[in-house]
Amino acid sequence: MSDTDLIKLYSQRILALAAEIPHTERLEAPDATAKKRSPLCGSTVTVDVKLADGKVAEFGQDVKACALGQAAASVLGQAVIGRTRAEVETARDQLKAMLKTDGPVPDAPFDGLEVLIPAKDYKNRHASILLALEATAAAMQEAESAKCA
Repeated sequence: MSDTDLIKLYSQRILALAAEIPHTERLEAPDATAKKRSPLCGSTVTVDVKLADGKVAEFGQDVKACALGQAAASVLGQAVIGRTRAEVETARDQLKAMLKTDGPVPDAPFDGLEVLIPAKDYKNRHASILLALEATAAAMQEAESAKCA
């Protein structure tokens, strides 16, 4: 990877998002918590959710990831309140398709993830980029299962 590629990959926008991740406080009494880890790079994201009427009412995340994973967590944090599990899973699947198969940018309100298009060529970063959405979907599924039990 050349220096210019790295500079492009870690653009000002990505670094700005990574520096300002919303909802970095863990919740005191979440409905569910999920932790996801990328075996390739060791990045981890832990997510706490509280649901109301099937939507995210409260959200907390602890993000230990590269700038790309942090940027994805930042976009998620800005958009996740009020979202259903279906919306989060759709955003996750669309982000995965955008990175792996030149799919379109995820739908609003997750369209800020388009900042990560330059990461398509860096397959070793894909898992880290997907962690926050994967952890959020898993925590929401767990919370919904617990409410039904």
